[in-house]
Amino acid sequence: MPMRHSSPAGPGPRAHTVVDSPLGPLTLVAEGVALAGLYMAGQRHRPPQESFGPRREGLLAPVAAWLEDYFAGRRPAFTAPLALAGTDFQRAVWRALLAIPYGATRTYAQLAADVGRPAAVRAVGAANGRNPVGIVVPCHRVVGSDGDLTGYGGGLESKRFLLELEGAPAVRRPVVRRRAGGRAAARG
Repeated sequence: MPMRHSSPAGPGPRAHTVVDSPLGPLTLVAEGVALAGLYMAGQRHRPPQESFGPRREGLLAPVAAWLEDYFAGRRPAFTAPLALAGTDFQRAVWRALLAIPYGATRTYAQLAADVGRPAAVRAVGAANGRNPVGIVVPCHRVVGSDGDLTGYGGGLESKRFLLELEGAPAVRRPVVRRRAGGRAAARG
């Protein structure tokens, strides 16, 4: 899959479209002809709407068709160009995510080793969380060291849905622990 570096402003004009999915509306952001963003409604680290450029229906039609096939349970090959803006380290993590096969999972520690930085597990987690092209760059395939679902910008239920759609091995539910004061907090 072609991937190139771009600045946040990008080398080409930005525009966006919105497509329906089983997870709700997905915003696809184009930078020139490349996919620069794929965001769920309410996603953590979602950039401001005004940074997406004007809305254009039919934009990124091959990406929309890929998503339709993906959500139908098929394993389409993604061939559209990507424009991923980030640091060198972030882009290295995102390249490693692209190598995780459909239906497989990796731990954050394994991903850190994959990028040659085995001690940088937290930094890998942070880069994973800043992935601008979720689903296509499959950050949902990364789980905690004990198999628990951990952080996902689109929410843990969306992560579970995507992993189940792909037939990933059994994924454990997050462990709920009680904080001081009796409030429940999901671990991860």
